[in-house]
Amino acid sequence: MKEGVLGILNQQTDEKYLKISDLNNYIKAMFDENQFLKKIYLKGEISNFKNHTRGHLYFTLKDDTSRISAVMFYNNALSLDFQPEDGMNVLVEGRISCYPAQGTYQIYVEKMSKDGLGNLYIEYEKLKKKLALEGLFDEKYKKPIPKYPKKIGIITASTGAAIRDILSTIKRRYPICQTILFPSLVQGAYAAPEIVKQINKANEYDLDLLICGRGGGSIEDLWAFNEESVARAIFASKIPIISAVGHEVDFTIADFVADLRAPTPTGAAEMAVPTRVDVLNLIAEKKVRLQASIQNEVKKKMVQVNNIANRFVLKNPMSLYEIKEQKLDNLITQLLQSIKNTVEIKKGKLTLLESSFVLKNPLAMYEQKKQNLANMNLKMNNKMKEILKAAFHKQELYTNTLKLLNPLNILNKGYSLVECDGKIIKSSQEVSIQDEIIIKMSEGSLLATVKEKDIWKKN
Repeated sequence: MKEGVLGILNQQTDEKYLKISDLNNYIKAMFDENQFLKKIYLKGEISNFKNHTRGHLYFTLKDDTSRISAVMFYNNALSLDFQPEDGMNVLVEGRISCYPAQGTYQIYVEKMSKDGLGNLYIEYEKLKKKLALEGLFDEKYKKPIPKYPKKIGIITASTGAAIRDILSTIKRRYPICQTILFPSLVQGAYAAPEIVKQINKANEYDLDLLICGRGGGSIEDLWAFNEESVARAIFASKIPIISAVGHEVDFTIADFVADLRAPTPTGAAEMAVPTRVDVLNLIAEKKVRLQASIQNEVKKKMVQVNNIANRFVLKNPMSLYEIKEQKLDNLITQLLQSIKNTVEIKKGKLTLLESSFVLKNPLAMYEQKKQNLANMNLKMNNKMKEILKAAFHKQELYTNTLKLLNPLNILNKGYSLVECDGKIIKSSQEVSIQDEIIIKMSEGSLLATVKEKDIWKKN
């Protein structure tokens, strides 16, 4: 091994400084000649998985604290009986070597098998299922994306490729659109609360659209957009949101909740605004349609004008006058006839009145009314006499009844009433010896003192 490595260095000149490629080749040779590294067995979780168009698989293999880059070439990938994806736990067999062009070491995977799902992937699927059942992904809640937004908010890191790509794309395609950046952390433990805060803050502005996202990365890097709080903030937003997280192959919970999912931040900007050419073409199209509509309307009005101009009345205005004159004559004739008929009717009524008995004998009507009044007076007097007689009779009945019911009338038969202290005494038990009592008779009363009680019982 030592001789192989030294052979690489011996190919250099005697100069003090080495080329980087020579150093990387030296390190590669060290890896390749190490017997232990020629056959390595590792287990870990896949992240940042990429399937190259040529069939090669590129990904990161990681555990709780470390990670290593991995590549599986097409000829080895043919033996796989499953589709690798982010969050999947796998067992791999391969060799460790250095990639000289970048100076990085990696594992060249020859065999790979599944070893269960990673914790992050399990959390991802669990939350995805929960929110789907709640309806947060339903199309009926998706807000429409405006075709020609005037003001767009952008929630992403203030530095980095994502914000540069979004701003440059909007400026190039639709420069009249105003953009407002709501800077936020997009990676790490504090990213999710910051994103939620900025979404809520953006909703206080008069915006037509929001773009929320970041550039590519591993599943850990993108995890803030898989947080439940971020998903619910996106769903609650009154402003339509385009999710632009990672690359085209990356899918986060935010993508499913958002009103529109873009494959990349650049793609989000392209979806958000039209191009100047599109707008100019639309204006030109509208102009053509407007001109055609105006021409059609002018033609319709010209036809109406021609129809009016060709009317008989306009060509012969005197005919209209003659018609009105004739109509006036008819109205005058009808009026005169109506007056004549009314006069005849009134004359007939007057003749009847003149020939009536009343007008010829006015005193006879007076005598008749006088006799009627006398008859009514007689009837009224008789009726009043009957009413008064019945009333007097009732009064006499009521008076006799009251006399019969009056307890004082019994005194006329020799009975008397005894009172003590203003109370009528019904029993000897109600008074005591020496009590003063008043004895009321039919005529007068006596004041007496009780000397003895219940004399009859003693006898």
